[in-house]
Amino acid sequence: MVNLVRTVLGDVPADELGICDAHDHLFLRSPRLPGQELDDPERAAGQLEAFRALGGGTVVQWTPYGMGRRAADLAALSASTGVHVVAATGLHQAAHYAPEVLHRLGRSHPDSPAPAHLPDPARLSDLFVAELTEGIGESGVRAGMIKVAGAFHGVDAHARRTMTAAAEAHHRTGAPIGVHLELGTGALDVLDLLCGELEVAPGRVLLGHLGRCPDVGVQREAGRAGAFLVFDGPSRANHATDWRLPDQLVALAEAGLGGQLLLGGDTTVPETPGMPYLLRRVRPRLEEALGKELLDTVLTTNLARAFGFVRG
Repeated sequence: MVNLVRTVLGDVPADELGICDAHDHLFLRSPRLPGQELDDPERAAGQLEAFRALGGGTVVQWTPYGMGRRAADLAALSASTGVHVVAATGLHQAAHYAPEVLHRLGRSHPDSPAPAHLPDPARLSDLFVAELTEGIGESGVRAGMIKVAGAFHGVDAHARRTMTAAAEAHHRTGAPIGVHLELGTGALDVLDLLCGELEVAPGRVLLGHLGRCPDVGVQREAGRAGAFLVFDGPSRANHATDWRLPDQLVALAEAGLGGQLLLGGDTTVPETPGMPYLLRRVRPRLEEALGKELLDTVLTTNLARAFGFVRG
C-alpha cells in the first residue's frame, strides 16, 4: 500500500512532503473581507520562498470553490518554488459568497422563513468529486482535500448540506475533509454529523481553528473520537492563539493525542504574518514546550497521515 498526497502537480508519496503548513491560504477572496484580498502571485511566491528557506516543504491551501483559488497559479508557484501545494475543493459559509453563486449551486429552500438559497448536496458532491478527480475548472489542477464550514456553536442548514455533500464526495474518492469551526466552536456537533450520521471515518476529518476556543476538554473529546486537531492562525491577538498554544498542545500530548495534532498559519488577509512566521517564531516556542521529536511528528508525519490517499 502506498500513501499518496494529491498536490497541484500530481500525487506525491506522503513521506516526501517534509515540514508542512497544514492550513493556509495563498489566494483568498470574500465579500466579508472587502479590500483585503489575497490575489497577488508575486506576494504568494515570496511567502512560499520564505517558507522554504526556513525548511518548509508543503503548504495546504484551504481556499474552497468560488473564493479565488487561482488553481493554475498554484501549480506554477509550486513548480517555481519547489514547495508542494495541496489545493481544496468544498464550500465555505454562505456569507463568503454572492447570492448568485449560491443560487447556481442550489435551489430555493421551501422551509426558509425568508427567500434564501441553500446548496443542493447532490450537485455539490458531483462538483467536489470532479475537482478532486478531473481538475478545478479548466486548469487541470486537482484538489487534494474538501473544505467545509460549521456555524457558531453548531451546524446550520447550509453547513448540513455542504457536509452531506462532502461526506458523499469523501466516500467516492477517499479525500480528507477539513472543517472551519466558527471561532473554534461546534467541533462535537460536526463530528456527530460527519462521523455519526454520515459515516465518515474520524481519521479523515480535520477540525480547523480549535485554538480559537481554548476548551481543552472539547479538544480532548474530539481527539479521542479520532479526528485530527488543527491549530492555526498564529499571531492573531484577538484570538486565543499563540499565547495559549503551547499549553493546549502539551495538555493534548499528555492525553496521548500527539499523533493527531496539526499546525497551520491560516493567512487570510495581507497583514497576517503568514506561513514563514509559523516556522520562524512559533516553531521554537513549541519545540521548547513539546520537545523536538514530537514537534517533528506534528509538522511532518501527522500531515502525511491526515492528507494521504491510500493506493494498492
